[in-house]
Amino acid sequence: MTLDISWLSLCIGALLLLIPLVALHVLRTGLVRPLVVASLRMVLQLLLIGVYLKYLFEWDLPWLNTLWVLIMAVIATHTLGSRTHLPLRLVAVPAFVGMLVSGLLVGLFFLVPVLGLSNPFAARYFIPIMGILLGNMLGVNVITLSTFYGNLKHQLPTYYYLLGNGATRFEALLPFLRDAVVKSFSPAIANMAVMGIVALPGTMIGQILGGSQPDVAIKYQMMIVIITTSASMLSVIATLWLTINRMFDGYGRPTA
Repeated sequence: MTLDISWLSLCIGALLLLIPLVALHVLRTGLVRPLVVASLRMVLQLLLIGVYLKYLFEWDLPWLNTLWVLIMAVIATHTLGSRTHLPLRLVAVPAFVGMLVSGLLVGLFFLVPVLGLSNPFAARYFIPIMGILLGNMLGVNVITLSTFYGNLKHQLPTYYYLLGNGATRFEALLPFLRDAVVKSFSPAIANMAVMGIVALPGTMIGQILGGSQPDVAIKYQMMIVIITTSASMLSVIATLWLTINRMFDGYGRPTA
């Protein structure tokens, strides 16, 4: 049995937020209001998700579960466009396709060959796994696209110089691609290297608190890290390739 947290206990636990709030106020960071707003949004959104998931789990209709994942992918795409400040009309389709296809490929691989589920679209498995993958892919893609197109904008003469000296578009873009991927994946690789020694990951702790044996929780945590890393890389490759084909003309010149 999982130990429940009463609403009163949850309110008492929320008092811990006074620590960052007081610190941010004393340092005059201007982040007090954003933290309060973010906390309230988190509570509201999680409560709504709790209601949605309750009925999704009860009904457990494959088409409805798939529709919910599509909605999550649309929201992730819109968030990516707003955070990267790139033209949504140019990145919407590449980001949506890149994240959704990558998530489905990796997610279904985990649910069918690895877990051996006969119905991988069951709400209890399909929605949480796709949620984890989309969340991680969103974060990595935001860093990658922001770094790639930001560096390219500020170093456009270098890019044209490489093109003018006979480099192909891919060869001229390679330094920018390399830097963007390094910046987006370095934190994940660093966290992976110290996992279990410096930090105990949330998925594993959640499963143990939920009653799972430590060895089972560890195996799930390993697979969660593997599938999130793999899906993130696959989505970055797909999104970059699709956006480059839309944002560069036949002569290799940026159109936006």
